[in-house]
Amino acid sequence: MSDKRTRRTFTAEEKAVILRRHLQDKVPVSDLCDEYGIRPGVFDTWQRQLLENMASVLDSKRRSRRQALRERKLERENEALREKLAKKNSVIAEISEEYVSLKKNLGSSERPLGSP
Repeated sequence: MSDKRTRRTFTAEEKAVILRRHLQDKVPVSDLCDEYGIRPGVFDTWQRQLLENMASVLDSKRRSRRQALRERKLERENEALREKLAKKNSVIAEISEEYVSLKKNLGSSERPLGSP
């Protein structure tokens, strides 16, 4: 019989709640670790990740604004390219129609060899 433990996983929201209780409510790390059944090293890793990524969270508004501008620019370029492609397709269709018409006219005006 093996007594394997399954690894518990916490969602980002759950980790945020635990970290917030320590940082805002000043609940000691040892109490949180006992309550949630986690090791202090795991808690320290979560806290280090939070602190390391804090700048990107604070910069997310500017990044999302830049991303929105880029998406709008790409959408305009996409629409311009679609219009250009539609115009090219129209010209090709017109030229093809003219070519078929000319070929028919030239073919019907030719007389078979040996006829007067």
